[in-house]
Amino acid sequence: MWCHGKCVILHFIMEQKVTMYMDNRNRSFSMIADVEGDYSDLTNLKMPGEVPILAVRNLVLFPGVLSPILIGREASMVLIRQAEKRDKIIGVICQRDPEVEAPIRADLHDVGVFAKVIKTITLPNGNITAIVQGLGRMRLMGLTKYSPYLMGEVAAVPELEPDKHDMEFNTAVDDLRKQTFDYIQMNEEIADEATIAIRSVTNNIMTLNFICSNMPFSTKEKIALLMMDSIKERLFNTLRIINREINLLTLKQDIRNKTRDDIDEQQRNYFLQQQIKNLQAEMGNESTPEKKELMDKAKTKKWPEDIKKYFEKEMERLDQVNQNSPDYNVQLTYLQTLVGLPWNEYTKDDMNLQRAQKILDRDHYGMEKVKERILEYIAVLSLRGDLKSPILCLYGPPGVGKTSLGKSIADALKRKYVRVSLGGLHDEAEIRGHRRTYIGAMPGRIIKNIQKAGSSNPVFILDEIDKVTQNTHNGDPASALLEVLDPEQNGAFHDNYLDVDYDLSKVLFIATANNLGTIPRPLLDRMEIIEVSGYITEEKYEIAKRHLIPKEKDNTGLKDKKLSFNKAAIEKIIEQYTRESGVRQLEKQINKALRKMAYKKAESGELPYEKITPTEIEDLLGKPPFYRDIYQGNTYAGVVTGLAWTSVGGEILFIETSLSKGKGAKLTLTGNLGDVMKESAVIALEYVKAHIDVLGVDYRVFDNWNLHIHVPEGATPKDGPSAGITIATSIASALTQRKVRKNTAMTGEITLRGKVLPVGGIKEKILAAKRAGITDIVMCRENEKDINEIPDIYLKGVTFHYVENIQDVWNFALTDELVEHPMKFDVPEEKDEKKS
Repeated sequence: MWCHGKCVILHFIMEQKVTMYMDNRNRSFSMIADVEGDYSDLTNLKMPGEVPILAVRNLVLFPGVLSPILIGREASMVLIRQAEKRDKIIGVICQRDPEVEAPIRADLHDVGVFAKVIKTITLPNGNITAIVQGLGRMRLMGLTKYSPYLMGEVAAVPELEPDKHDMEFNTAVDDLRKQTFDYIQMNEEIADEATIAIRSVTNNIMTLNFICSNMPFSTKEKIALLMMDSIKERLFNTLRIINREINLLTLKQDIRNKTRDDIDEQQRNYFLQQQIKNLQAEMGNESTPEKKELMDKAKTKKWPEDIKKYFEKEMERLDQVNQNSPDYNVQLTYLQTLVGLPWNEYTKDDMNLQRAQKILDRDHYGMEKVKERILEYIAVLSLRGDLKSPILCLYGPPGVGKTSLGKSIADALKRKYVRVSLGGLHDEAEIRGHRRTYIGAMPGRIIKNIQKAGSSNPVFILDEIDKVTQNTHNGDPASALLEVLDPEQNGAFHDNYLDVDYDLSKVLFIATANNLGTIPRPLLDRMEIIEVSGYITEEKYEIAKRHLIPKEKDNTGLKDKKLSFNKAAIEKIIEQYTRESGVRQLEKQINKALRKMAYKKAESGELPYEKITPTEIEDLLGKPPFYRDIYQGNTYAGVVTGLAWTSVGGEILFIETSLSKGKGAKLTLTGNLGDVMKESAVIALEYVKAHIDVLGVDYRVFDNWNLHIHVPEGATPKDGPSAGITIATSIASALTQRKVRKNTAMTGEITLRGKVLPVGGIKEKILAAKRAGITDIVMCRENEKDINEIPDIYLKGVTFHYVENIQDVWNFALTDELVEHPMKFDVPEEKDEKKS
């Protein structure tokens, strides 16, 4: 249809005896009338002050030039039909932005041309093409109407024409013709017929305008040429532009020639490579299924350009190795590892906060800080769209759900989940991998698990990071982890086996630990520490009810819905059959009870009982191995309840002090105490000695009575400074024989001047105190901020008393009531010295 339309226009041109030029690139025709008369007769006609305005796209019409214009807008069609019918003069102005569909004044250039519609042609495809002839220049003063088509107020802009006998102008036009012929010959996109059209124009000004209108200059340059009042100035600027275009085409041609030479060289190398492959095939190095599989996988990889080149280089190295050589399998295994990694492959994160919250709450009870941090990460990721993953470290006692929490996080984010256990890791190569020069070399655990995950942004659990061995003869694995867990470095993690950098910045690393004290400080500094504390009895009950009992019923095949544990039975298991901060032992005891039920059902054919109560618990689990640490009363002088933190949570401990007759100045410490705790006892004793008058005790008691401090459960090692105020109170109670306030426990470090310092593990110690039936806890005033961060459920039933020095402790803890049958410390009276 387009070719048929061109034939119609050609037929019209032949009838009108005009010269035609076709621009193949723009697929448009421009003509110039074969005017033998004066140029000024055509351009200096008297024009109206208001004319219809035809806005055109990417077309700048010059005076004297005929041009076909494809009409698309409905308003333009109305304008063209009326102008042709009434033989009206119109204005043709180019739009500034061709994308604008309904132009206003600001969308049109200031200068255009008056024009006359010569003819309209309806093409076979239904489009209308108008052939218009440019007349004189005009300036658009403003638009007066927008409907049914644009009308504008215009003013004629005369041109400064050169003299017909101006030798400089005529010579420059001849040079322009020659330069244009050279340009057309060099430009493959312009048909050679264009030179015929230029040669047929005898008027020099017409020739200039024809070239300006039809050469593939930019619209901006054509507008600038049209705006020039001096035709001579327009000529010299056109020469400058055509010379620039010729230079660009020359440069392009040089580049093509050089590229052609490069292609010839590449073809030569290709033939040589084919010959090499043929020789290799004869030698037994023909392509194998393994190589084909590698190449097929490589085509689908999204790896960076440098990795792609590196892989191709290693493939060439494989081609040069004989298949019967041991090196062949080494190289093949390496390439399989390289192509098996998920380069730039990521799973799409689920940004639904409500869904994530629901999944985290479904799988784990409590753990509010961890859940809050994960939800914050999802929220920031949804706002930014791209974010480096945080490095989290969950620390707390065993069995509280640190490791299983990783699966829930992966499920909430819809990410892949991988886990590596670092407990007992002693070889740095387990992290960084072995160099390929070693026999049996393989990548480290990080890269192997990334390959296993199949994506570059999994949730990666580094379990038991506190149990990594340090400074062995095989290197330092803890130091190797520094690169993995540093957000500023892990974007280019270097595995010795891969020998190329791999991006770990999108991996969500979650480390777990029981004790931060064994983690090197630089490694600890790179992680965001989140404490996962132990559970109280109420929380363990909920966890057992919601998770553990349904899980173990399924594991033991007891799917009878009527079978259940009542609350008292679960609490009995928690308090008398387990001693832990987590729920791991609780799960085992529930499993044991249900196994016994399954055995009895298999034996008799029916359940022995459907509702399990505390009485049935003893039948199923036997006598309780533990009894809850309970407060032992205040009937004895020198016995004070302290609070301690252990790896399995909080515990209460009893400090016992007794005095025995002797030579004095002797302090005995028993109970498997560590150095720090021994130092606390010495400091406490020295403080009591220095302030013995406050207690109302004769200082000479220390000369005749020996002091013995004991902490029960001697098989269990004990250490730390937090028993300082407890020891000092125990000594004071033993010396004064005063009772210690009932249901009271205390924790705090003591200095030599009696100042009480803050200690850690507050939440675990509170849980231990509640289990033991303690109602009053004495601690340092600076620990008040820790109490404020603990949820109210943990604090219910306990009153806190904050102190600043040991005198405050004694004022609260020591009552005025003496114990039954108090000891009397006989102190010999001082003898007067004989006077000489």
